[in-house]
Amino acid sequence: MEKQPLLEMRGITKRFPGVIANENVDLTLYPSEVHALLGENGAGKSTLMNILTGIYFPNEGTIRCRGRAVSLDSPRKAVELGIGMVHQHFKLVEPMTVAENICLYAGKCGFFLNKKRMNAQVEEYARRFHLAVDPSATIQQLSIGEQQRVEILKLLVSGAEILILDEPTAVLTPQEANALFDALRQMAREGKSVLIITHKLGEVMQVADRITVLRDGRSIATMPLAQTNQDELTVLMVGRQLETVKRSVERQAGEQVMMQLSGVCASNDRHLPALRMIDLSLHAGEIVGIAGVSGNGQRELAEVMAGLRKPTAGRLMLEGRDVTAQNSRKAIADGIAYIPEDRLGVGLIGKMDLAENYILKNFAKPQSSRWGILRKSAIERQTQAAVDTYEIKTAGIHTPAGLMSGGNLQKLLIGREVAEDPKVIIAAYPVHGLDVGAINSIHKILLEERHKGKAILLISEDIDELFALSDRIAVLYSGQLSEPIPIEQATVETIGLLMVGREGGMKHEE
Repeated sequence: MEKQPLLEMRGITKRFPGVIANENVDLTLYPSEVHALLGENGAGKSTLMNILTGIYFPNEGTIRCRGRAVSLDSPRKAVELGIGMVHQHFKLVEPMTVAENICLYAGKCGFFLNKKRMNAQVEEYARRFHLAVDPSATIQQLSIGEQQRVEILKLLVSGAEILILDEPTAVLTPQEANALFDALRQMAREGKSVLIITHKLGEVMQVADRITVLRDGRSIATMPLAQTNQDELTVLMVGRQLETVKRSVERQAGEQVMMQLSGVCASNDRHLPALRMIDLSLHAGEIVGIAGVSGNGQRELAEVMAGLRKPTAGRLMLEGRDVTAQNSRKAIADGIAYIPEDRLGVGLIGKMDLAENYILKNFAKPQSSRWGILRKSAIERQTQAAVDTYEIKTAGIHTPAGLMSGGNLQKLLIGREVAEDPKVIIAAYPVHGLDVGAINSIHKILLEERHKGKAILLISEDIDELFALSDRIAVLYSGQLSEPIPIEQATVETIGLLMVGREGGMKHEE
């Protein structure tokens, strides 16, 4: 007998002024399955999930839950029907304990709190679904991976039968990601339907039972995992075959040390130690990958190297010259390019148009101004050339940057940074939040710059990205940097352990 679906969405259409976000979308979720929802940014995934969780109401279409037509007119109604979602940004009360957060969401505390009973219930669910966490710990004492487990336990204890996870491995180490997959499979074994939204096709192939692909607001295909592969899914998502981007193993890094850090220490914005005795060298024609869970000193490392943060100790050398005390303007003049994590805020200004953003760093140079007056036509030619070269999708070069998608923003930002022919490129999370097509384009640019002999520091939480692009890879943990390992000698398991401070401790480069 064929399984009956837990949830059916049929012909879902959602319109906003001037935009059709979802058009005639179908999605069916069965019990005892892990279902992957794929699509580029702007494909309609977020809108569809907002409809499923009661935040938006569709203009057209029907939703059936356990065979019965339902109206998801509020988030509370979705929760009552057993639908829950773990968002990328967690919704936890930090001073409260794990058990208190779960109790607060699930509403099963009663008038008087019985902490012993609360803790016992959380322990039982944590054991049952392989989600190890201390119920008496406060949220602020937990790692990011443990906080995600609390979010999942909130849904399980509340009785959720349909669990939605948005980019669930974005902040996890490889070991934590594998543990999460074990938990998802256990949920499926117990009859629950798990829907994961992700850009990581390798993970889809590892954990999903069925896959639905959205493109341009429409559902393109739904298929069992066994009937597809990563190449086919990529084509379905972007509508074309993407060029394979791979690091050239033949090219070796040059002997020339472009930038060297010796004993560098720095404080964070709260004046607490963030970097501890960092030793690192970047050679011409290589990409050095920096792995680590966000918050271990990555931002401070990038800002020190870009002249945005003063080190409290140590030295920075650029081609043998001491640049420890330089500011960001001098760093730019010296050929240091910076691609910041916050692309719309630190990197670009949303209210300015593309042309204005493109010359932010070179407005005083002869190609952009003369006698203090901007050369408008020259600036427009420069910007249009970048738009054409990097295939930036925009209504025009005078479109405000804030109206562009994340992938196009990042291509504009990287295009601006490499246009000045820098010696060193510092790229912090350059593809964070981007879809597979944009990721492919950004990776291609970075590898082209490596081939031109640039020294590149790549900071990322994505292990697959680091292994695909890096010549050497190091791990930043609690402000300390491990000894960089040639990529041919590195393993995912070793890097994952270093990301949580294990496997031989942290060493310094000689």
